[in-house]
Amino acid sequence: MQANGSDSTVDAPIDLESLHLRERLHTLGTNLWWSWDHRLDAVLRRIDADLWDRVRHNPTAFVRDVPAQRLEDAAPSVIPDVIAIEDSLATYVADTRTWAGSYCHGVVEQAAVAYFSPEFCIHESLPIYSGGLGVLAGDHLKSCSDLGVGAVGVSLLYRHGYFHQQVGADGWQSESYDEIDPVRLPITRVLAADGSALVIEIPLGDAVLHADLWRVDVGRCPLFLLDPRDWPQAVLPGAHRLYGGNRDTRLAQEVVLGVGGYRALCAMGMKPKTLHMNEGHSAFAAFEAIASRIEDSGLSFDEAAVDVASSVVFTTHTPVEAGHDRFEPEALLAALAPLRARLGISDERLLSFGRVHPEDASEPFCMTVSAIKLARHTNAVSSLHGHVSRRMWRAMWPARRELDVPIGHVTNGVHRPTWLAPEFGAIYGASLARDGSNPIERALAERELLELDDERLWSIKRQMKRRLLEFVRARALARNARTGSADAAPALDPDALTIGLARRFALYKRALLPFRDLERVRRLLLCEQRPVQFLIAGKAHPADEPAKNVIRSVLALARDNGLASRVVFVEGYGQRISGLMLAGCDLWLNVPRRPLEACGTSGMKAVLNSTLNCSTLDGWWDEAWDPEVGFAVGDGRVHVDASVQDDRDAEAVLDVLEHEVIPLFYDRDARGIPRGWLSRVRTALARLGYRYNSDRMVADYARLLYEPAAGTVSAEIRR
Repeated sequence: MQANGSDSTVDAPIDLESLHLRERLHTLGTNLWWSWDHRLDAVLRRIDADLWDRVRHNPTAFVRDVPAQRLEDAAPSVIPDVIAIEDSLATYVADTRTWAGSYCHGVVEQAAVAYFSPEFCIHESLPIYSGGLGVLAGDHLKSCSDLGVGAVGVSLLYRHGYFHQQVGADGWQSESYDEIDPVRLPITRVLAADGSALVIEIPLGDAVLHADLWRVDVGRCPLFLLDPRDWPQAVLPGAHRLYGGNRDTRLAQEVVLGVGGYRALCAMGMKPKTLHMNEGHSAFAAFEAIASRIEDSGLSFDEAAVDVASSVVFTTHTPVEAGHDRFEPEALLAALAPLRARLGISDERLLSFGRVHPEDASEPFCMTVSAIKLARHTNAVSSLHGHVSRRMWRAMWPARRELDVPIGHVTNGVHRPTWLAPEFGAIYGASLARDGSNPIERALAERELLELDDERLWSIKRQMKRRLLEFVRARALARNARTGSADAAPALDPDALTIGLARRFALYKRALLPFRDLERVRRLLLCEQRPVQFLIAGKAHPADEPAKNVIRSVLALARDNGLASRVVFVEGYGQRISGLMLAGCDLWLNVPRRPLEACGTSGMKAVLNSTLNCSTLDGWWDEAWDPEVGFAVGDGRVHVDASVQDDRDAEAVLDVLEHEVIPLFYDRDARGIPRGWLSRVRTALARLGYRYNSDRMVADYARLLYEPAAGTVSAEIRR
């Protein structure tokens, strides 16, 4: 293999190879395939571990900042690894022997599927995500790449990203935002045919925004990010922040995502067979596609709408009303005036697409409703969520029974190579990587996982727990230093049952539920023979004062009740802390109020990392749980009075901890190994590891939704 920009070969002196090391590392870093291959991460850590941590594991920033002498000193040892990574990436991208190539031919060509989402969590070095929706979108795109599905992602580049969390001495969350410099991100500018920067024009009311376009390579799949230069003053500074600003800001961002995103694909000559809208934020993409079809084909609005709808897939993600964007008619019509004129329809007709009751002039325009009406294929993200969604939106089909409402489900999954800790991957990752769609391969994987060596599995789990607890202690010391607190860092116990509770702090997720009976929970946590400790992490939306108060209450609970080393809040939750907690905790606790958790994918990541789940029967756990793979809080019954339900669940969570979880964890053999606990861990891996990963999820989308959407010639437009 030749070094970039020279005629030298691998056999040439190593110093000639090292001349181009900076350039080669930069090139590798711009394809985020490395974020789930992990070898580039290891190389950069060997070159300068402190710098790698300071730049938050951003390879582009690392390559710009690393001193030349560091590279020269490291070159002899890292060049062979760099060459191996380059070869692996080239082979990966060029390989046509993919799952889609064998089983789903209609979705393999470039840009067969355009996947619109307001956020994507690919890696912490690209801070354009806040939580579960972005994680799901990132995992979806990665599995599209791994399976050979020809998908492109469409989103926004937020110049301030999502906020960094700090919690003051008073326990109150504050937010700070970075000023993101694109040249320090692993992205490249998209150029027009003449070599100039491609600029996308996006009408927004009386104005026209001009957006630069950036490309992120995610394995085989590109992700395109719109970056408007000239946001209207009325929506700043929130327009530069993910989920920032007010309703006008959100409306402007969603016009850019949907209208601008579809225009960007057209400007690059891409003509996807399928539009996949991930949540209602991108619903305007369907309207822009209809306008484009009218202009290209001379069709009427109704004809073009039917034609476009046949190719649209819409995924709804939340049963919580606040999760569905609604805009007042005046604001919506003002923002979409240029688009409405191109569609050739009246204001009333446009508004009718966003209303459950089109004749109700007082009803706001709902993005979710418009997405459902303009999509031939609509799905929820778990079986239970499918039932909830059909009930939630049944008024759109007053003549149909609830069971006949055309909303199906594809249960979410998580991207195994991203979320499986390398230490666990070394002992059972090959089994999880087997082709689960092949019955023979799947049976082999299950047998291998069920036969894992308990001693080795327990040793790795203890190693991961120690790493987590050291991090938590260091994070606590840093917070104390910043706030001027004289509190000691928590004395966490590596032998104690360690329970992770990491959530976005929305009230329905009920982070404080396990602590409602304070005396009982104190007895459990402070038991000398069988101690228990909670690690709690998560962010509250900047505008959600009640959720911020939950964080303050967690800190006060620990401080005021002698639980400072048993209930610890971990500041600054994000992808890195999530990975540490998933691998280091023994139990993953999730107690949302049923049925408000659409899916809850963090529990799936816990399974991959030999961490057992304990959850209310909501989201994915409602369909996944049985007594041999984890623990259930309650029996799935829902009371019409939420306070009664909370009382029942609060008692149930302590019951299951006291009578099931703690006894099983502390039931040890002569060697101190919890055989029964590990048996349940192995069973969870064997039964759930394939079923709840994003390869299975994307395969389901490809077979059940993308191919039909690409081949359907007519569809019903739901009025």
